[in-house]
Amino acid sequence: MKAVAYYRVSTQKQGQSGLGLEGQQARVQEFCAREQIEIIDEYTEIETGKGCDAMETRPKLKAALKSAKKNGCYIIVAKLDRLSRDVHFISGLMNNRVPFISVEHGINADPFMLHIYAALGEQERRMISQRTTVALKAAKARGVPLGNKTNLKDAQAMGRQANIDNADQFAQKLITIIQPLLGLSFNKMAAELNRLKIPTARGGAWHESTAKNLYYRLEGYL
Repeated sequence: MKAVAYYRVSTQKQGQSGLGLEGQQARVQEFCAREQIEIIDEYTEIETGKGCDAMETRPKLKAALKSAKKNGCYIIVAKLDRLSRDVHFISGLMNNRVPFISVEHGINADPFMLHIYAALGEQERRMISQRTTVALKAAKARGVPLGNKTNLKDAQAMGRQANIDNADQFAQKLITIIQPLLGLSFNKMAAELNRLKIPTARGGAWHESTAKNLYYRLEGYL
């Protein structure tokens, strides 16, 4: 099997530093070595993943798709949101039979689950954007000068609260999945979530500690 690799970061700073790109490349290369996939071409882009007009704003993605079509092979990415954070764009790729592989979900990922993951990614992006806007407006209303390094503690506090809120929102999306697993040990719960190919909030695998944290976040709702 052959594939064209596509890597994406959202900011120029990330692109210059390699932050995020090296991790994506490592995950893709390890996966391809394990699955005996030959990478015949690689494309790297510095561009946001939001919006359904990715083909217009992301020339490297357009080139990667063209190369894959020409060679009759797959597009491979480290995570689904590297292709896009827009569910309609992901659906469009699937409906138009553009083959792609997301390392986090594997070669045999169920199309229905990919739609769900794409929808979750889009919702997470929207919530982060809304919370950031609200937090900045609240800080400005309190008279906090924005864009000032002396406000680092305020910014860090807002960031921590946003992370907590995001984790709570993510946990609540999994209530119906967790309910049948109640009574299992946290190790077995983590194993079952991994078997179902449901990623953690950060897109990784579940462990005893992350399953335990999820349970306690949901304890008042179960």
